[in-house]
Amino acid sequence: MAAEAGSSDRETVLDELRRLRTRMPQLTGALAAGVDGLVVAHDCPGVDPEGLAALTAAELGVAVRVSDATGKGELRELLVRGEDGYVATYAAGRSAVLTLLAEDRVNVGRLHLEGRRAAARIGETVDAAEAAAKALRPARGAAPRTRTTRTPRTSTTTTDARTATDS
Repeated sequence: MAAEAGSSDRETVLDELRRLRTRMPQLTGALAAGVDGLVVAHDCPGVDPEGLAALTAAELGVAVRVSDATGKGELRELLVRGEDGYVATYAAGRSAVLTLLAEDRVNVGRLHLEGRRAAARIGETVDAAEAAAKALRPARGAAPRTRTTRTPRTSTTTTDARTATDS
């Protein structure tokens, strides 16, 4: 998915991440990534975005399995609380996730409210970009047909055309 997003789509997602960090000063970082672990856009100074995206994909895989195993339905969000703050991950459409890093003093209710809204907007952008890219690709297994020019048959004379019974 990350490879699917064009530069204008990446800028749209990055703008959303920056607006989110402006609305919530307790956020120390924001990252949008594909469920495959590839970065779509990030605003997380001091954190390796590629590493965080890969860890988010791994975290997501485990969380999905836990949610399925316990019968709680499709995963929507994940919250990890550490000694110095929070890591919140939200589903963003069909193929992306939003990961937010926050200070320990953040209002968790507001974090969820803002995170869910931003994830919905990012999901719409990423899903639309993915659908547009899919529409431009040729269907799998359908190789483009090429026509080859046939050479005309040479006419054979009766003396050249012999059958097995003629000899």
